[in-house]
This record gives sequence, structure tokens and C-alpha cells, in this order.
Amino acid sequence: MITHIVLFKLKNGIERSAPDVVEAEKFARAVGSNVPELIDWRVGWNTIDRDISYDFAVIGVLPDLAALEAYQANTYHQQSVQKWRAISDWVVADLEDM
Repeated sequence: MITHIVLFKLKNGIERSAPDVVEAEKFARAVGSNVPELIDWRVGWNTIDRDISYDFAVIGVLPDLAALEAYQANTYHQQSVQKWRAISDWVVADLEDM
């Protein structure tokens, strides 16, 4: 199993209520139903504001590395990536269960 974690930080001056952010969130939430390789998909806004906090997170669970590669190439996922790229910076971690 692979747990795919992405933490997003909105770029300076961009608010959660901005239309581009609302659209990016909508796409992120729908990735789970548009990428068949995903076993589980969780998304949401950070609830506690700290200096080191990121703003939004997605966590996906996939059966293996081949599924992760298919997820990354998925057209709907790539559309979501483009929307987030315009409004945020992010970090990624892919954890392999042993």
C-alpha cells in the first residue's frame, strides 16, 4: 500500500474564498471519484492556524507503485494539479507500507 500525502500552502494574498481556490477545492474533492486506482481519498482545510501550518491537505491510499503512477497520469488529477499550481505551493510524501 502507498499513502500519498500532499500539503498545500496558498500563495501570499490568496484567500480561501477566492473563486480559483473554490474551484481548486472542488476538483480536489472530486479526485477520489475520478481516479479508479484510489482505495481511499481524504481532503480538507487545516482547522488550526499555526505559523508552520499548511492550508489544505489531500491523502490518498493506493494499492501499489503502479497505481500511484496511474493516479499521477490521470487526466482529471492533472486538471486538479493545474488549478492548485496557480494558487499554491505544496509538498508531497509517498509512504510505502511494509
